[in-house]
Amino acid sequence: MQQLLGPDDPPPFSVHNEKGRAPLLLLCDHASKAVPTALGNLGISQAELSRHIAWDIGALEAAIALAEALDAPLVASGYSRLVIDCNRWPGGEGSTPEISDGTPVPANKGLTKEQVDARAEACFWPYHREVDRHLDRITANGAKVALLVMHSFTSQMNGFKRPWHVGVLWNDDARLPEPLLAELRRDPALVVGDNEPYSARASYEYTLNAHARIRKLPHCSLEVRQDLIDTPDTARAWGRRLAPAIGAAVTKTLC
Repeated sequence: MQQLLGPDDPPPFSVHNEKGRAPLLLLCDHASKAVPTALGNLGISQAELSRHIAWDIGALEAAIALAEALDAPLVASGYSRLVIDCNRWPGGEGSTPEISDGTPVPANKGLTKEQVDARAEACFWPYHREVDRHLDRITANGAKVALLVMHSFTSQMNGFKRPWHVGVLWNDDARLPEPLLAELRRDPALVVGDNEPYSARASYEYTLNAHARIRKLPHCSLEVRQDLIDTPDTARAWGRRLAPAIGAAVTKTLC
């Protein structure tokens, strides 16, 4: 298999606050809009690569602020979701979209299995192996840990203005999401979505299924509306704002 990443390409993941002592591992699946040099710009403009179709705007900065406030480790993906989506099963629905929110992605059209596998080996599996490495390390002595994945969502989709400031996404394990929803709703200024604007019950979800469900860890995803976190300063401010609720929910879940 031909190696996709060159010596000047960024790494496929980053780790922040690696020695964090909180019983929580934070993840960010769509942290970056980077594209390997070998793939050029995927056939789309830089303006398109800066849109939500390429990454979760503000999610990484918010997650870093959360990691600092809670003293939790954070693992973040290193490449655009248009190269390969780290929260989709490789080769499955949405993994390498030919069209994203109406924008054609020429470099993704008609990919062979070998091409998808090369992207996965370069950009997908290293990130997820790093997640497993951290979970193995944290739980080595029987310690309890929760898993939370940070995402962000557009303020409008298909003409609908989304009213939620944040959303908690979960499937059938209520241990973390129910106390987190309750803690977030203690803030009367927040409009909190329960499996809104998306649902973690969708079959294409990868990260929570592959890491948390298989290990039976308390888990959920947290979505923050992108117009609230579209600058580094606002993203960090929202990370700090959400930290107390997340910390309290994790404590209630694991105690």
